Amino acid sequence: MALRAARTGRRVQRRGGRKQVVTPGGIGRPVLNEPSRPDNALVHALARAHGWKRMLESDRYPSIGALAGAEKVNESHLCRMLRLNLLAPYVVEVIANGDQLKRPTLADFLRPLPAEWSSQRAF
Repeated sequence: MALRAARTGRRVQRRGGRKQVVTPGGIGRPVLNEPSRPDNALVHALARAHGWKRMLESDRYPSIGALAGAEKVNESHLCRMLRLNLLAPYVVEVIANGDQLKRPTLADFLRPLPAEWSSQRAF
C-alpha cells in the first residue's frame, strides 16, 4: 500500500485514531457517508439524568440532597444534570445518533437552555 500511495502522490495519516488519505495538496478529503459518532459523555450524562429522575419519582430518595449523597455527587451538579431531562425529544435523538453538525459538549448543555422545544432545536 505504501508503494501504491507513493506512486499516486498520496499518503496515509492517522488523525484522531482514524486513517485519512491526504492528497498531494495536503488536504484530506472527508469520507462521505462516514458513520455518525455519538458523544459518549453526552449520552452517558443523558442516561444518568434519566436514571436519577426515575429514582426521585419512585420516592426511593425523598430529596435531591439524599440522592446526591447516595450517588456521591454535589447537589448543584445533580441539579444541572437533571435539566437534561427537559431536552426536546428531537435533541435527545440527535445526540444519541451523533448527528449534530456543530459538536456541542456536555458543558454546553449544562448551561441554562430555552424551555421551549422549538428554541432548543435552533440551539
